[in-house]
Amino acid sequence: MQLRSKLLALAAGLAFAASAQADIKIGVISSATGPVSLIGIPQKNTVALMPTEIAGEKVEYITFDDASDPSNTVTLIKKLISEENIDALVGPSSSPNAMAVLDFIAEAKVPTLAPVGTIAIVLPMDDKRRWVFKTTQNDGLVADKLFKHMKETGKKTVGFIGTGDTFGETWYKVAQDYAKKYGIEIVANERFKRPDTSVTGQALKVLSAKPDAVLIAAPGGPAVLPQATLTDMGYKGTFYQTHGAALKEFIKLGGKKVEGTILGGSLMLAPEDAPDSNPAKKVALEYINAYKDKYGEVPATFGGNMYDAGLLLERAVPAALKKGEPGSEAFRVALRDELEKVKDLAGTQGVYNMTPEDHSGFDERGVELLTIENGEFQLVK
Repeated sequence: MQLRSKLLALAAGLAFAASAQADIKIGVISSATGPVSLIGIPQKNTVALMPTEIAGEKVEYITFDDASDPSNTVTLIKKLISEENIDALVGPSSSPNAMAVLDFIAEAKVPTLAPVGTIAIVLPMDDKRRWVFKTTQNDGLVADKLFKHMKETGKKTVGFIGTGDTFGETWYKVAQDYAKKYGIEIVANERFKRPDTSVTGQALKVLSAKPDAVLIAAPGGPAVLPQATLTDMGYKGTFYQTHGAALKEFIKLGGKKVEGTILGGSLMLAPEDAPDSNPAKKVALEYINAYKDKYGEVPATFGGNMYDAGLLLERAVPAALKKGEPGSEAFRVALRDELEKVKDLAGTQGVYNMTPEDHSGFDERGVELLTIENGEFQLVK
């Protein structure tokens, strides 16, 4: 009788453990501190607005701050995989950090929703990148808008300044392709590090090339430094920025020195100006209002990239649950497969149509051409 009681207790304990394991565990890594914090803070804040239940299953978010350091990101993803047995990863915040964990997520078969800029995280598609889905516009979509505007406004030459990392290097390759497409010559090519406090040398080289325009490829706060430096040196040409600068803090930090900047970015920056025909407009306004209600301020577009990850999970999880239990490899594989099938899903910044070849899924509706006038983002008319 005593043995039977022990066996029943053990069975009950195992059943409880199994039910506890049944929760869907999502690891979240953001850069809420360090040089990338302007991107990471709204992403960290947005986790509270993501779904806590999908298809009747509780969703648990296990969040960490990597302090903008790729080595920390690697340590944290190992912890999330080995100790927490996560079903999916959302993050990290920046391109170098995401590239640093590519091997680990692929080996563990953890589907990853990466809110980063670089196209290198999903292309060229291979056995590692097939586990990653990108919740930002691909660089090429943004570059096409920028270089087309240069062409239409008579620009013939452009100087390039980018961060000396995956973001900047990838953008230079993309810039070369679209410069060639639109018949524009890149006459200067410079790099700087995100923590740098001076880019005088690089700016002087760009200035001496006398370009009609300057394209700066940097994420968050660091995007201001080259533009402010060149403005102080008297450069009078047009400044172009990537979607890495698409946040209100860029305007706050740059002030009058960033007035007139042309950039490709999200309709979240000027949602009221976006056409009602774009289904992303409704989602963007819903997210913005929810964020304002909770935090008392308008979110940066980078938070929208995190919110979209939640929408993608909501779409993919129900079908994946039919093929495996949370916590199992079967569920992770099925979740990856279902994410790849997502069609016509409106997010905060565009419409997702994933394919085996395209793990970003945005079309031209995912990018708006914007400028800064009187301290506000406005759509270029």
